[in-house]
Amino acid sequence: MTGIPDPVQIYERATSEGERRLGMPPLEKMSSGFIAGITIVFGVVALGMAEADVAPAFGGGPAALAGALAFGTGLVFVVVGRTELFSENFFDPVASAISARRARRWLALLQLWVLVLIFNLLGGAVMAAVFIVPGALPEGAPEALVSVAEDVAAKSGWATLARGVAAGTLITLLSYLLNATRTVGTRAMLAYIVGVFLALGPFDHVVVSALHLQIGLWFGGDVDYGDIVSNIAIAGSGNVLGGVLLMTLTHLAQKIGATRGG
Repeated sequence: MTGIPDPVQIYERATSEGERRLGMPPLEKMSSGFIAGITIVFGVVALGMAEADVAPAFGGGPAALAGALAFGTGLVFVVVGRTELFSENFFDPVASAISARRARRWLALLQLWVLVLIFNLLGGAVMAAVFIVPGALPEGAPEALVSVAEDVAAKSGWATLARGVAAGTLITLLSYLLNATRTVGTRAMLAYIVGVFLALGPFDHVVVSALHLQIGLWFGGDVDYGDIVSNIAIAGSGNVLGGVLLMTLTHLAQKIGATRGG
């Protein structure tokens, strides 16, 4: 079909965008990560508010669907706003580091991952602190958010790892698809679809799940800081496995095959 870039073109676009991200000064990386953390909290609290509104009349199933539909807006804010969420950096910057074949690019990639993850969590915590003020959220929303957090904390380590792999694969697929389009409307639509699917799982995105747990803890749920640290370690590992191994390296093989085939 005309107008649709082929795998080689998409990969080249990803490499170019990855070079831009790797070349950002540390302050830009930190501020972009901080803003993304703030932004994604709006999706988290939207999920809680939607579930609280729908559950009394329609029950848990429809409430979970409504929550997922509400959460999708948070990922739209991140993508259209061009901020940096940790797992968004598994495709473009990795493609750039692979193409550069220089140790310095891998060090820049590690710096990008560390700074963005830390400042995602810091920005999210700051915004979450605003919403835990009594009366800041509508009635029922805090209880809904506590329930989500307790569900996340109750999962086994293997389940968290599997859900982390799924989340990393899904978000990295979004990164790939964003390189196939140039219009804001299409980018927003793709981000929303992926955000809804992420919340429907729910799959364990390291930042989103950590913020769910943080909010649940601050609202008095059966969650502790050990749950947060454990989830960050396990879900984060799963995100990297799914994003880099299942998506990025597979698309690299696709690109190499297409180049040699041509």
